[in-house]
Amino acid sequence: MPTQRIRSRRTPKRGAVLTAAALLGTATAAAGPATGATAAPNPPVPTRTAPAVPDCSAAYRITQKLDGGTTWRMCWRYDTDAGLTLDRVTYQPPGAAAPIPVLDSARLAQIHVPYDDGGAEYDDLTGAGFGYGLQNLKPAECPGGTLTTVKVAEVGEVKGLCTTTRARGHAYRMASDNGSKVWAAQAKDLLVYTVNKVGWYEYITEWRFTADGTIGANVGATGSLSPVDYNATDGRGWPIGKGARGYATSHAHNVFWKLDFGLDGSTKDRIEQFDSTVTAPAAGGGGPTVKTKRTVVTKELAGDARNMRWWRVVSGTGKNADGHARSYEIVPGHTDTHAGRGFTKHDVYFTQSRPCEKFASDNIGDCAPGAGDSVDKWVNGETLTKPSVWVNIGFHHIARDEDQQPMPVHWQGFQLAPRDVTAMNPLTPADLASQNGQPDLGS
Repeated sequence: MPTQRIRSRRTPKRGAVLTAAALLGTATAAAGPATGATAAPNPPVPTRTAPAVPDCSAAYRITQKLDGGTTWRMCWRYDTDAGLTLDRVTYQPPGAAAPIPVLDSARLAQIHVPYDDGGAEYDDLTGAGFGYGLQNLKPAECPGGTLTTVKVAEVGEVKGLCTTTRARGHAYRMASDNGSKVWAAQAKDLLVYTVNKVGWYEYITEWRFTADGTIGANVGATGSLSPVDYNATDGRGWPIGKGARGYATSHAHNVFWKLDFGLDGSTKDRIEQFDSTVTAPAAGGGGPTVKTKRTVVTKELAGDARNMRWWRVVSGTGKNADGHARSYEIVPGHTDTHAGRGFTKHDVYFTQSRPCEKFASDNIGDCAPGAGDSVDKWVNGETLTKPSVWVNIGFHHIARDEDQQPMPVHWQGFQLAPRDVTAMNPLTPADLASQNGQPDLGS
């Protein structure tokens, strides 16, 4: 296992899929102590069905009922290249008769780190030992939750998977028109995360699941700046020592995720892009107008985030109680799009799903000769019948004095927001449930 990164280009390292044994609790409060690790077979291949209990053994199962009655279920596994992977993720709103399948699989697909001086460029997942750097977590790092032991090849047992719940403030608040009543609720989220050390950086891979059906994917970078890169006196760094010395070289963190949906167990998910155009008011008065255009994405696409543009993944079969197609909207967080490589130039990619296309760069999936080893090479006009979604969120890291020592966590990520998955807010109070489609003006 590497203890630091060498200043060089990519050196692929092939890893094995690993798993760990621990039964995770289902209560909203602390899930209880982790069980000891035991040898176990790999979890089954993902299916398109939605059993009440995910189709994996208890050792790999996460089930959590949140305040308000929402239940999330999923399977987990660990890979020495990709790290934590979540499979067969389902969402069951309160009152729903059965879980709603959302994701077949979700995981990191690369952390690409090019330095501004061109002297170093890393693919942290496949070229720098990301999976081997899983860190032991202390109970205080998983407050109120369960720490699970993971067996990592060539490393041994690591108590490195945390599953817990965490308060996040208001789930909603609405006051009646006359002020006589306030509907309000506080929320807790389910968090699933690991910490992986690569060189001097430590990456927190966090998945967050909310009671209203939202999924958050985030990577937090912490640890330490690379001490061998305090030499940027060419204008490509920032002084962090006394006076004008200790220049830390600026660099980028281009984080990719790979998502394979399966909404409602559908094999016919589709991608839609929405663009809104604002027109200034006419000379005669009135206000500005906005027109929104929907485009069905039928071919593979390298997409660029723009003002008032968004994408959603639409179920080919499932509808909510209002008869509207269920979907999840991709909501990118702030990003610094890096134009240095073909695969970092775009914010999202939609490709036809192929088992060998595993990593956004430095791919080690054994694709056919000539297929290319990065996600941009796989966008070649093929019809989308089973799309994979790739999300790229970049951060240009120009160091500051406060980055030492240790470095505060800086986060980058995105959300998957439910759009028409339920007919109303799944947490709607019972006395407001009749107001679907037409709010009561007296409330």
